[in-house]
Formats: sequence, C-alpha cells, structure tokens
Amino acid sequence: MRVLTLNPGSSSLKAALVVDGTPVGWWASSPTDADEGSAAAQALAQWPTVDAVAIRFVHGGSRSGPMRVDTRALDALERLSSLAPLHQPQAIALARAVFRLRPGLPVIAAFDTAFHADLPRKSSQYALPREWTRQGRLRRYGFHGLSCRHAARRTAELLGVQTPQLLCCHLGAGVSVTAIRGGRSVDTSMGFTPLEGPAMATRSGSVDPGLLLHVMRTVPMSADDMEHTLYHHSGLAGMTGTNGDLRAVLTLEAAGDPDAVIAMEVYLHRIRREIGAMAMSLDRLDAVVFTGGVAEYQPELLGRLVENLSVLGIEVDPARCLGDGDRVISPEDTPVTVFALGTGEDVELALEAETALDEVQV
Repeated sequence: MRVLTLNPGSSSLKAALVVDGTPVGWWASSPTDADEGSAAAQALAQWPTVDAVAIRFVHGGSRSGPMRVDTRALDALERLSSLAPLHQPQAIALARAVFRLRPGLPVIAAFDTAFHADLPRKSSQYALPREWTRQGRLRRYGFHGLSCRHAARRTAELLGVQTPQLLCCHLGAGVSVTAIRGGRSVDTSMGFTPLEGPAMATRSGSVDPGLLLHVMRTVPMSADDMEHTLYHHSGLAGMTGTNGDLRAVLTLEAAGDPDAVIAMEVYLHRIRREIGAMAMSLDRLDAVVFTGGVAEYQPELLGRLVENLSVLGIEVDPARCLGDGDRVISPEDTPVTVFALGTGEDVELALEAETALDEVQV
C-alpha cells in the first residue's frame, strides 16, 4: 500500500511517502512556506499515485484507534480544536484540502491521544468534583501517542523483548514523558491539553492554577489572552525573550545570558522530574527512549539531561550520543538501556491507515 502521511507539528509540516510500511520519500515545509491547502497540493503533486492519505491528529477525544474521516467526522474533530490549538486546526485544514484536491481518496485520521485511551483511572482522573468528571470527558488524555507507539515497537525489536517496560521522552517543540508497560501507556505527563508537563519551547508546561487565576484577576486578562500566552509566549520563549528555538537559547546560555542560563536549568530539571515521576508507574525500568527533534538535532544535550538520573540507573555515553540513527547511547553494562530513536511517526501513520481501511472493508 502507498500511503501519503501528513504530520502537522506545532512548528512544521512533514510529509512522507510510505510504501508497504517503509518510508521512501520525505518533504517538509515551515509554517511560513504555505498554508495547509498549498502544502497538501505540493505533497500530492510530488506523489500523485497513492492509495490513502494519513494525517496526524493530536486530539481524538475518547477514540482508541484510527478512522476514515468524512466531512461530518471533521466537524466533530473541529470541536476539539480548543484543546490542541497548535495542531488540530492545521490537521483539519489539511484533510479538507485533500477532499477538495482528490475527491474519493481515503483520508485517515490517526490520533495521538489513542495510544493513551486505556490509561488507568489513577493516571487519567483529575482530583476535581465528581460532578465535573462523571462523564469521563474532563480527564487526562495524553499526547505524542504515535511517537510513543513507535518507541515501544522499536525498543522491543532492539532489546529482543516482547513487552519491555520503558519511558518514552519526546523532546521537540512539545515535551512529554510517558510510561509504557505491555505496549500501552500507563502514565504520561501531558493531560487534558498538551500544555501539561515539563516546560517546552513556547508552552508553559504545568503551572499552579492559582497563579493563573491571580494573574487573570490582577491584570485583568481574558481566557483567550491567557491561552495565547500559555501556548505561544511561555516556556523557553517566555523565559528568554526569544522565539523558543532551543538552538538560540543554547547560544545565549553559552554567552552567559542570565535568563538563558536559568531557562535551561528549569527546562532540564522539569524533564528530569517527570522522568522520575513516570518511573514510579512501572514495575521495572528496562529502557529509556529519547526521541523528537531535540534528541535528533541536539544530542549533546542528552548528557546534561540525565545528570542526577543515575539513581534510576539511567546514564549515557557522551560519545554515543553524537552518533546517527537509532542507537544505544548508554554505556555497556548499565541496568537501564538508553536509546536515541527517530520518532517514526510516518511509519505509524501508514500502519494506522492500513488498520482503518481493513476495518472499513470488513
């Protein structure tokens, strides 16, 4: 099967052609290159002969698997846009563009939240009034699910263990840590929205709600303004006055900029803290996976990140961190195997498309 995968991230759009489970071509555009319609047209023009288009949707609500979408399904998914404003609108626009450009071509939505659909109640439920949570909608959903699914699959292959217990640390513009046991998510740092968890490029990560209420009463600030600030002007961007690009922050840090120095301390500390917390949701820790753009393009940062994590048996070899491709980056004979892996979201999107189309045929 030839599947065109479209992956709208918070800072880029990536496309790939996957043939029978193997990526054979890649294409990417930055947010300023084109709108979603033009981007979809360019991708389809590059690979005109495909059997389906698979699009990464960050939020699928309670859905536990992929689905072939039509206009009605997109209308329902659009109502979730406020829960993932950096990603969901782009995915919907891409799907509508494919409908317009190639009528009849199957469009499959693959959801990041689906991997976390079976989170245990102790991990998914907020300590809020039961009147709020009874219907099961105000809960922790989790994100980066396609990346986590690939990390679990690839780790099992590399370790030769069918169901390893691992932590998947997705380090990109968004940051999350997920505990995986039996091939499923049992705990994760992101929650109802992709704001929860460690500090990120432009997102705040977890903040005491009381502080936000205080700011809204004091400034005053509307809910929309607060949302925009938390998603676009917080995290590394907010702490340093930059656009949140980690490379720029590291350059400032190296020059001794005090805001960048403390921003990196906060950034790394919050990730370490989540790694420690997620480890407590496992019976044992077989592996830790670092994936995402930061792990791929700033691998030297991984040595700093694992400082103080030796208490969990997590160590890395700086020389191995600087290698290429999927690789072990921990020293020999350490209790926990540490990997640097590609996200593999294109492969997972194609597999999800095959699953959805098989279900439709049945």
